[in-house]
Amino acid sequence: MMSSAISTEPTSTKMENDVRNLTTDHSGVAPGEIAIGVVIGRASEYFDFFVYGIASVMVFPAVFFPQETRLEGALWSFVIFSFAFIARPFGNALFMAIQRHFGRSVKLTGALFLLGISTAGMAFLPGYASLGFTSIVLLAIFRFLQGIALGGSWDGLPSLLALNAPEERRGWYAMLGQMGAPIGFILASGLFLYLDKSLDARDFLDWGWRYPFYVAFAVNVVALFARLRLVVTNEYTKLLEERELEPVPVTELLASQSANVFIGAFASLASYALFHLVTVFPLSWILLNSTRSVDEVLGVQVVGGAILIFGTIASGLVADRIGRRSTLGTAAVLIGIFSLFAPWLLSSGPRGQDAFILIGFALLGLSYGQAAGAVSSNFVAKYRYTGAALTADFAWLIGAAFAPLVALGLSANFGLAYLSAYLLSGVVCTLVALRINRDLAADKARLRG
Repeated sequence: MMSSAISTEPTSTKMENDVRNLTTDHSGVAPGEIAIGVVIGRASEYFDFFVYGIASVMVFPAVFFPQETRLEGALWSFVIFSFAFIARPFGNALFMAIQRHFGRSVKLTGALFLLGISTAGMAFLPGYASLGFTSIVLLAIFRFLQGIALGGSWDGLPSLLALNAPEERRGWYAMLGQMGAPIGFILASGLFLYLDKSLDARDFLDWGWRYPFYVAFAVNVVALFARLRLVVTNEYTKLLEERELEPVPVTELLASQSANVFIGAFASLASYALFHLVTVFPLSWILLNSTRSVDEVLGVQVVGGAILIFGTIASGLVADRIGRRSTLGTAAVLIGIFSLFAPWLLSSGPRGQDAFILIGFALLGLSYGQAAGAVSSNFVAKYRYTGAALTADFAWLIGAAFAPLVALGLSANFGLAYLSAYLLSGVVCTLVALRINRDLAADKARLRG
């Protein structure tokens, strides 16, 4: 009864139909055009994401937690950092409901404006010196709203890209959908690097750090119109309907497909764990130990972002040769080997730290390039749209949300060996999930045979 109610609801609003009448010059939606929409959308989201992540290390401990030690301030900052990932599944459920009732353009517009407003709101937020504990509460609220918005910004483009790409090139097109991460990281890191080099420490902490948050709002507005131009076309809507890529209630999805959701989340856990351990954690660890200047570390990370681009491209080429799941498994093994050397690299001076960052980015590109939806074929067509979104949300929550907090807390108090243990746990989860997925696929093949 629930599914029939869903299928009879209109999938488009009058506003969407009016906009589509202005876009009838589209003769079709090619995989390359879908990929451009994915890259634009993800780059804007990741820019917001990394602006907050870098500020959590460089700014928030001093501005919002000045009463704490440097380590405690950083840890509290990372606690609030995790709120967005906790909120993502709730945002997913909320905005899926909005899409079912009002259409995907209303959903996407609302989600991206909420993302931009909550990000810009942080830019206007007074610090602890002015508002006391209230400033921390407001920061936490804005961060939670960011997560709600990120969960709601799912537009189905990555799933459509994977299904609409040529079968022999699906690894390549899946990689294109992940290119937003390095682009967003390079832009965010480069902007913070420029501001930190251009301003003295007092001006940077007083007002300089706020500019990236203003920029994030502007980037979201531009990205919104770029994505809407594609999302509301007749061709895009037709493709979505042909592939049955329409939202279903999250409760219905979990009741029917919870095993696939969690297998998908754990299958990419090594990649998501590594994600923050090479982007956010090194900056916090090096600054905490005052071994070198923040500008130097940010400069190395910008280079790492460029390596991430090449690693992501390589993942597409490799995946089309050996398969996406085999690529994920191979990358997980390499991450496991890397984790054994991580403590030595981070404690061996600037060259070792640089090697940790750059090698980590290369491995991240190889793994993250194929991390999204590698096992989404497990979902039946009806659940693939919502299932792919919720799988990604749980992968971020389980693998990445607490990575900087756990890694910094354990490493600072008990030693860097715990960094290895954390990464290795993600590797084990990935390999086990991929093995379970392979066995389930084999069982299904035998039943069909």
